[in-house]
Amino acid sequence: MGISRKGLNACAAIFAIMGFAGAGWAQSVAGAEEYTRACASCHGLTGHGDGPLAEYMSIPVPDVTQIRARNNGVFPMLEVIHLVDGRSGLRGHGGPMPIWGDRFEAAVASEMGDVGTEIAVRGRVLALATYLEAIQQ
Repeated sequence: MGISRKGLNACAAIFAIMGFAGAGWAQSVAGAEEYTRACASCHGLTGHGDGPLAEYMSIPVPDVTQIRARNNGVFPMLEVIHLVDGRSGLRGHGGPMPIWGDRFEAAVASEMGDVGTEIAVRGRVLALATYLEAIQQ
């Protein structure tokens, strides 16, 4: 009995996440790539809320380099993960921010099966949140 493609993909996702956990450099690269793809159009390449779509938003786009400063010097990792993921029921910025957990899930669901998809989504969200922590000023 062999391992299915979904099983192999789930295993690959697990090893990728484990690699991210042990390799800060790889995680920051993955997080920077996620940020560029998912966030920079509104928050700007440097995170200051000045992306090309920011002027079209109905509410001001926050400077994500100031999250720690707005939280008394502490980066609220779990809160950031919940805002990015969106699947916890919390919504970033009062509503207009996309629910990246759902979008990430839709991007990989057909390839990885339920477990692999969940691992991949959580890894992408964690990489992004870790990157946001790294760019705090």
